[in-house]
Amino acid sequence: MAAPEFDDLWVVVPVYNEAAVLRQVLDELTAVFGHICVVDDASTDGSRAIARGFAARGVRLVKHPVNLGQGAALQTGFAYVLADPLMARVVTFDSDGQHMVDDAVRLARRLADGFDVVLGSRFLGRRAVALGRAKRAVLRLAVAYTNFSVRLKLTDTHNGLRAMSRRAVAAMNLTQEGMAHATEILERIRSAHLSHAEEAVEIKYSEYSKAKGQSLLNSINVLVDLLVK
Repeated sequence: MAAPEFDDLWVVVPVYNEAAVLRQVLDELTAVFGHICVVDDASTDGSRAIARGFAARGVRLVKHPVNLGQGAALQTGFAYVLADPLMARVVTFDSDGQHMVDDAVRLARRLADGFDVVLGSRFLGRRAVALGRAKRAVLRLAVAYTNFSVRLKLTDTHNGLRAMSRRAVAAMNLTQEGMAHATEILERIRSAHLSHAEEAVEIKYSEYSKAKGQSLLNSINVLVDLLVK
């Protein structure tokens, strides 16, 4: 049963061909959160049917007719939840099973400390992940470049787990379709003068999530995307 303390919160979940794990992700989310917007980015594997199956548990499905990328899916979700006048908080949550619902709860609660945005970081504190040297080096380079380009000082700049106030969500207006949307979010934080903090989170690097986009090659793609955007 969803917790009443999150009655004013929506979780936005971008989805593209995640049928293998989506049922478990939504089952875990709906145990805590009562308002979830799944944005299906033109999946072809049955993800939509799975999301529809959770309608009675607070999941609302929004569909893209063609694949537009994660940035566009997030912006579609933001537009949908902003239509709810009672929405005060949003959590963005990846659909590949790598995020922890307990972490989402902690990020959402930290907004009460007066922050507009709380960003998940896999590189903070004791929960920092163990990565291979090559992948860690590529990700660190991406963090350094992003911090330089957006003039912020963060430890993790490409983590899909975030909590935002309504003011922050309204300021997003994302236009980047690829992974560069993560940098665009940071640019909006700076340009809109949004207060922000980081919170240590755990990333579950399963074989499935690695195959879906957590490989070294994908980390290099993120860096290239940043350099050419």
